[in-house]
Amino acid sequence: SKARLVALAGAVGAAGAGIALTPHPTVADIKEKIGTFAYKNVLFPIIRNVDGETSHVWTIKAGSYGILPVDRIPDDPILATKVLGITFTNPLGLAAGCDKQAEAVPAFLDMGFGCVEVGSITPLPQPGNDKPRFFRLEADQAVINRYGFNSDGGEAVAARIQKLRESGALKGPLGVNLGKNKTGDAEKDFVAGVHRFGPLADYLVVNVSSPNTPGLRALQGKKELARLLAAVMQARKQACPQVPLLVKIAPDLTDAEIADICELALAAGVSGMIVSNTTSARPDALKCVDVKHEVGGLSGLPVKDMSTEVLRKVYRLTGGRIPLIGVGGVGTGQDVYDKVRSGASLVQMYTRLAYEGPFVVPRIKWDLAELLERDGFERVADAVGADFRPANPPPKKEWVLAQMFDEE
Repeated sequence: SKARLVALAGAVGAAGAGIALTPHPTVADIKEKIGTFAYKNVLFPIIRNVDGETSHVWTIKAGSYGILPVDRIPDDPILATKVLGITFTNPLGLAAGCDKQAEAVPAFLDMGFGCVEVGSITPLPQPGNDKPRFFRLEADQAVINRYGFNSDGGEAVAARIQKLRESGALKGPLGVNLGKNKTGDAEKDFVAGVHRFGPLADYLVVNVSSPNTPGLRALQGKKELARLLAAVMQARKQACPQVPLLVKIAPDLTDAEIADICELALAAGVSGMIVSNTTSARPDALKCVDVKHEVGGLSGLPVKDMSTEVLRKVYRLTGGRIPLIGVGGVGTGQDVYDKVRSGASLVQMYTRLAYEGPFVVPRIKWDLAELLERDGFERVADAVGADFRPANPPPKKEWVLAQMFDEE
C-alpha cells in the first residue's frame, strides 16, 4: 500500500540518518553499505511492483516529509567549485525531471546533492500526456518517459520556491528548468518563465530538447533558436540580469546542428549549456524488448556514452568559453569523472538514482574525490576538459616562456 511504502522509505531513511548522527567517514561508509543493501534488497523489490510514475510520486512525497536519507559528512574540499558565479560544495546535481514541482528540494540537498534543478515548469498548469507514460527498463538501468511537461504551473511552483527562500530551507543552489505549454507560444512562454522565476532561481534553463512536447525540439533549429534566445536574453536583461541562463540540448543532433547551436549560444551570450536531455533513439543493445517500443525519451545507462560524446563535441566547439553541465547515464564516481574530463564543470543525475538508491550520492562524491587525487588534481575545476589537454602539461610559466620563444 502507499502508506506501507512511505513508511518503509521513512524507516530506511531514518535508519541511514540515525547511523550517521556523528559525521565520521568510517560511520558514513558503513551507513552507505547498509543503506544500499537495504534499498536494493528490501525497498526496491517492493517499488518494482508498483508502476513507475506512482513510485516517482511517492518518492517526492517522502522527500516533502523529510524522510529521505541525509548525508551528514561535509564534502571533500577538492569537490568545491565555482561555476556560473555560484559556489557549489560539490559538482553533482539532481537533474530536472525528478522534483518537477519543487516539492522536495531541501530533502535532495540534504541527500548530498550540490545542486537541485526543478522543472520543467510551464507558465500555465497542464496535466501532461495520457497515462501510462513512464516505463522502467530495469535490466538496462533505464527509463522511457513521455510525461509531456506535467506541471502545476508557474504561479504554484513559484509560491513554493518563494516559501523555501523565505524560510531559509535552501542549503544549496536551485536551478529552474523552464518549459512551454503544449498549446502555448514558445517565445511568450519562455519569456514569461524568465520573468517569473528569474528573481527566485540561482540559474535558469531554457529546455528546448524534450521529445515529449510537440514541436519543442524544432526550436533547436538555427533560425528558431536564434529568435528564441534573443527573446529570452532580452527578458533576462529586464528581469534578472545577474542570473545565469543556460540552454539544454538533445543528444539526437547531427554534427552540423550541434555546431549551429554552439555558435548561436556563444553569439547570444548564454551563460552555459546542459548536455544532454533524453534520447528518442533505441539502441539495439537494449534488453527490455517488451517496452523499448514505447514512445518517449530514453534515459539512464544506455544514454551515458551517447551524451558524453555530444558533451565532448560541444566542449570542443565552445572551447571552454562557457561552462557545460553534463547529464546522462550517471551512476558512479567514474561516470562523473568521465564527464568532467570531457568538459563538464557540473554533472547531474536522475534515472540511475532510482536503481542505485539514495546512498549512491555520497558514494559518488567519495569516489570522485579519490579519482581527482589519484590523478594529481587539487580541485575538480582543474580536471574540466582534461582529456583535451596534454597528458603531462608543463608548468604554466614554462609553457608561456616556450610560446614566446617559439614566436621569436
